[in-house]
Amino acid sequence: MTTRLSIIIIWVSFILLLVTGLIMVASTGSCTPTLRESMDSNHFIIKQSQFAVLGIIGALVLSLIDYRLWRRFIIPIWFGCTFLLVCCYIPGIGMRINGELRWINLGFMSFQPSEVAKISLMLCMAHWYTSYRQQAGSIFTGIIKPGIIFGIPLMLILFEKDMGTTAALGLSGLCLMFVAGTRWWVLLLIIIIGALFFYLFTISSPNRLARIEAWDDPEGFAQHAGRQQWIAILSFARGSFVGIGLGDSIYKYGSLPFAHTDFIYATIGEELGFIGSASVLLLFLSIALASINLALKLSDYFGRLLCIGLMCTIFWPAMLNIMVVTSLLPNSGLPLPFISYGGTNLVFTIAAIGIITSIQRHDIPTKKSCWPLRRRAKITD
Repeated sequence: MTTRLSIIIIWVSFILLLVTGLIMVASTGSCTPTLRESMDSNHFIIKQSQFAVLGIIGALVLSLIDYRLWRRFIIPIWFGCTFLLVCCYIPGIGMRINGELRWINLGFMSFQPSEVAKISLMLCMAHWYTSYRQQAGSIFTGIIKPGIIFGIPLMLILFEKDMGTTAALGLSGLCLMFVAGTRWWVLLLIIIIGALFFYLFTISSPNRLARIEAWDDPEGFAQHAGRQQWIAILSFARGSFVGIGLGDSIYKYGSLPFAHTDFIYATIGEELGFIGSASVLLLFLSIALASINLALKLSDYFGRLLCIGLMCTIFWPAMLNIMVVTSLLPNSGLPLPFISYGGTNLVFTIAAIGIITSIQRHDIPTKKSCWPLRRRAKITD
């Protein structure tokens, strides 16, 4: 598969997911309990369409900019994204919604800095491992130093009580580190320590602990913490194989909270059935596989790492969201990329597609695959 074909598959899959998202936001948005009487019934679809147009324009602009140019500004990029994450904790600037400090209020608009951090941290990590390629297998240069660079913003996101984004971004960072040549057993140790930390962080909060208990028994907690996942299970059961028909969901009428955001995949399962929900999953897999194929054929090491990292920031949130909605994981409040309603997430996820396109446009592909991406080097420190 050529790099041109890879980028075509990525764009076609992304556009299909975006169109699906707009259709489902139109289907669910007018039924959400958060729609105030003063709002038009088409409020959410109009806003989402505007965000989609803005994101596509941004992606086209980013595709024209040589991706290697961002390496010149890598330090300001890291400090900028860290500063934005800190702003979430500043009274008057940070917005607390549902007990979580994920948003910054600028008066005329609000946005989530964690979405900015996804792209920023992938740029920083790809730059680091490109600059110290020969030391990627060492402990100090390959683990500790990049761990600090990556870990500080990640902890800021975690303490915003955004465990879903933390988990997805953490998995993306680990994948990039593995591809760069970090020792697998060290990464496994990091995963174990991270899982233990997540466990301690979870049991320290009654709300998060209730979500774990509800995940273990959704039906038993169907009127409390497990309501969303239990209704999602019923939605998939009602949708069966072919679905009940677009717009005919009954659970989106108040029974399923966040039907237009975090749990929109359940409405897809109800209205479009197994065929629709499986098609969405296959489109995300297509983006992942095409991005991996593209990365394997790039000549620039920075481009390879960045391509893999950005792909992971799309793939892992999608997989975690789907696993939450299908009750394979506890509820974590993570949107489904390209499909869930949400301006910041949509714009910056589309921006990642734009940067991947820039990588394909400005890199000279190799004549043969660069597999494996990782290059073992002699430890020098």
